[in-house]
Amino acid sequence: MKKVYITFLSFAFALTSCEFDAGFEDMNVNPNAANNVAVANKFAKTVLDTSGGRYENWRNSLIYNSVLIQHYSTTASYWAGDKYFRYDSYATSLWDRNYPTAVKGIEDIINQLNDEGNSGSEMGMARIMRVFIYHRLTDTHGDVPYSEAGKGYIDGILKPKYDAQQDIYMDMLKELEEAVAQIGSSSSMGNADAIFGGNTTKWKAWGNSMMLRLAMRMTKADAASAQAWAVKAISGGTMTSNDHLAAVTHTDGPEGINKNGHGEVFDVDSQMRLSATFEAHLSGDPRLSVLFAPGSSNTVIVGMPNGSTSDTYVGTDGVSVPGVTDRHVYAQTHPALRGKDVPMVFQTYAEVEFLKAEAAIRGWISSSAEEHYNKGVTAAMKMLKQLYPGTTAITDAEISTYLSGPGKLAATFPANWEMVMNEYWKATFLNEYEAYANWRRTGYPTLTPTKHPNSVSNNQIFRRMIYPGGESATNGDNYAAAVARQGADDFTTRMWWDK
Repeated sequence: MKKVYITFLSFAFALTSCEFDAGFEDMNVNPNAANNVAVANKFAKTVLDTSGGRYENWRNSLIYNSVLIQHYSTTASYWAGDKYFRYDSYATSLWDRNYPTAVKGIEDIINQLNDEGNSGSEMGMARIMRVFIYHRLTDTHGDVPYSEAGKGYIDGILKPKYDAQQDIYMDMLKELEEAVAQIGSSSSMGNADAIFGGNTTKWKAWGNSMMLRLAMRMTKADAASAQAWAVKAISGGTMTSNDHLAAVTHTDGPEGINKNGHGEVFDVDSQMRLSATFEAHLSGDPRLSVLFAPGSSNTVIVGMPNGSTSDTYVGTDGVSVPGVTDRHVYAQTHPALRGKDVPMVFQTYAEVEFLKAEAAIRGWISSSAEEHYNKGVTAAMKMLKQLYPGTTAITDAEISTYLSGPGKLAATFPANWEMVMNEYWKATFLNEYEAYANWRRTGYPTLTPTKHPNSVSNNQIFRRMIYPGGESATNGDNYAAAVARQGADDFTTRMWWDK
């Protein structure tokens, strides 16, 4: 991130409270002060708020998501994801951080742009960013405040309704289509845009790429709409290379918000280890030694079985699970990926190519599934050096060997679709919100649930995160309506697109 962001943040911090009340009463902002701050300044902070700090990236992205889908494994009891323990404040951390910051920020930006009569590129970029913020929230919890959220000052709404996820998705797709259409050839954002530096061509491509992601998310719930929107997104023009990575640039300070939230976690928590499941999928894959390094008690890269603890226990299936006496035997994240100055990824070109491969397998587009798959694998391997300069670049020869060997796409369904989705899971390592969402949609990779006797889900992998506990009291009627519509507020209730 350019140093100018620090200037923007000094203004933006003065406007935004770090406190959050579950009833949304703190969403008011000072109308007089807000009008004196340019949209670009607010946009810089909102993008960084969306990238997130140590709090939510530790608790939700890593402690829950990354071990639920078995990228990581740990022995620590507070790493709740792969043993299916309940820690309410961890499960609600994205909600607790995003509604008072990113949500309030983006709603304020759009309101100001409307007041200023700006219906061009800046408005289009803000609407795309708004969709990304809400799509992550709804994919985490299901039905969430959307149409009335973040409008305590703007409209006086202090207890927003929870919109049905289906309605949220339909509106987000409409928003993306309209947003892309209103983006012109240039913008005034410049360095305030920590994703694309104000490049409107890349914003339009990201808007369409996100449209493709959301379309494919609906394949179980509404295949006809999924197909229509996927074809529209692809026809509109998606990301075309690794030059279009949607990733937030970070620096190692001076303010905490400038830092990569995952990097801040790596600074204070060394519990996470390569999952044995992930290691098995990376066998014969040149990414294994790029993403991971041997533990300090070993000279080779070895993955830890999920569900492990420091003590031996008997699982609910009657099988004894050996205790891990030395976690340092198992591989840790490569140091080059652990920096506070590395980018935080939102969406990549590789993901887009894998989604196009799936669309081709479904017969929705006429291009070659294998061609899209090969492009996706190549991009996923090549982007690592771009995102993490301290890694060793994967060579063309290594990629060719992989694609002609263990990574060669199967010829027929469903094996080819499974391979595409397994590669998507690999490519979304450290983009754990997306990895978790796509696993719930597709069921790939095939994961074996663990059997810890203290599981709160009957040893089922969680399907969502619960709502904050205070919602039932401070926004009771709207909370109750959401639960009645979606199902019980627990970890195993499936949201609309997962049913």
